[in-house]
Amino acid sequence: MKTIKGPAIFLAQFLGDKPPFDTLEDICKWAKSLGYKGVQIPSWAGSYFDLQKAAESKTYADEIKGMVNSHGLEITELSTHLQGQLVAVNPAYDSLFDGFAPAAYQNNPKARQEWAVQQLKYAAKASRNLGLDAHATFSGALLWQTVYPWPQRPAGLVETGFTELAKRWLPILNVFDENGVDVCYEIHPGEDLHDGISYEMFLEKVKNHKRANLLYDPSHFVLQCLDYLEYIDIYHERIKMFHVKDAEFNPTGRQGVYGGYQNWVERAGRFRSLGDGQVDFKGIFSKLTQYNYTGWAVLEWECALKHPEDGAKEGAVFIKDHIIRVTEKAFDDFAGTGSDEAFNKRILGID
Repeated sequence: MKTIKGPAIFLAQFLGDKPPFDTLEDICKWAKSLGYKGVQIPSWAGSYFDLQKAAESKTYADEIKGMVNSHGLEITELSTHLQGQLVAVNPAYDSLFDGFAPAAYQNNPKARQEWAVQQLKYAAKASRNLGLDAHATFSGALLWQTVYPWPQRPAGLVETGFTELAKRWLPILNVFDENGVDVCYEIHPGEDLHDGISYEMFLEKVKNHKRANLLYDPSHFVLQCLDYLEYIDIYHERIKMFHVKDAEFNPTGRQGVYGGYQNWVERAGRFRSLGDGQVDFKGIFSKLTQYNYTGWAVLEWECALKHPEDGAKEGAVFIKDHIIRVTEKAFDDFAGTGSDEAFNKRILGID
């Protein structure tokens, strides 16, 4: 077993235009001051990080890595959540997702998708240049608007959708494989990969590609009423990344999983700062440690109530306190009698 690395923090929810959140260097200083050891960098924030340049210039990648290291931090992973979303977009969502792409690619779904695919390929090479072996993203969605089967889904619709999703991702997965980096899909509502079954359908379509792996975030499973501890038992070999995020689900006689179109504060299911929700993190850290998870524990702050700076400050301590320093010996070693093959045979009565 190995001790989980951390605490680390995903920077996406903290980016801003005022110090200390307006530059990568300043936000690193801030993260270090709170006790974090790693940062997960969103690759779409061009004022913080130039993804294409990191892919094409090892010198630039070394400079970014060196700067982060100079503040006592490591880069845990890069993220292309926004770009990954654009690999597959149903036309019903074109206008809503156009804002995830530069203006030059908006109102042009084909060009937008081509841009997104290239971004993922840059991310593979940039990750290699930074010495990283895992990458965070979304799968995108062609089928999400049919997640509830009314009106009735036409026969073969799901099969066709997953065949096309795999067709779009296979070339990307192959580029990641060439660069020695795992793609970690965040299993998330709004994506075609939103639970274990949908991930399995995709995995079959990409022929169990060794780079098609998982970002584990229990908060999304709380809101789906999915057994997030058993999920680790089932998929631990594919879990290569971990977002530490809390959530709560408090259904009433008026609303449940779907939330009745309410905002985040008024929903039955909502994200919370670490320790304020219902997630059993002791169970999660125990299972991940048991299964020899070797990656980082990365705070993703999304809370409907608490200020982000308070959530980040408390989160560093919360993660640190939940990381299990693994034992190097069995607790009952003191009672061991020592053995060899002859001794074992004698105990069993074997001549």
